[in-house]
Amino acid sequence: MRKDIFYFEKPGKQNTDETLRLAIRRAEELGLRYIVVASSTGDTAKKLIDMLENKDIHAVVVTYHRGFYREGEDSMDEKTEEYIRERATLVKQSHILSGLERSISRKLGGVSRTEAIAEALRSLFGHGLKVCVEIAIMASDSGAIPIEEVVSIGGRGRGADTAVVLRPAHMNNFFDMQIKEIICMPREKR
Repeated sequence: MRKDIFYFEKPGKQNTDETLRLAIRRAEELGLRYIVVASSTGDTAKKLIDMLENKDIHAVVVTYHRGFYREGEDSMDEKTEEYIRERATLVKQSHILSGLERSISRKLGGVSRTEAIAEALRSLFGHGLKVCVEIAIMASDSGAIPIEEVVSIGGRGRGADTAVVLRPAHMNNFFDMQIKEIICMPREKR
């Protein structure tokens, strides 16, 4: 099989629309049922949901746990959450590749094996690919997606710049995950 990979010159939200378009096209070509997308404020999620209208692909939106930015607060406002919940599946969960480990590292110093995996993915393939892996685990652990090929979309901060086809795994079977295809990613990682 021969497939093209689309490379953006730099990471960032300016790549969001093209990333979503490429991801949807590949999901349709493969007949995939789910696209998993990271979204902090909901802007990227709403774009994906709107682009999937009248398509037979289900959007699964993965966002930060409550208190990620500020204690007791969500990263999405209530109106955005309601919009997403009416049209897609919303997963709010702690980051699989940091979670409690980050709290221990911040307090006591050092680095955990989990954080080392996250940093390896981020350094070698970019922040977006690390996010794609992480949200697929979060979505499968929450029951929002089955263990079958899906498209996963990530980025850094705001927007999206990376999309992959992968077979997710649960957190306790992390090394069973398979990244099948890279659809798009930035050439520069920082």
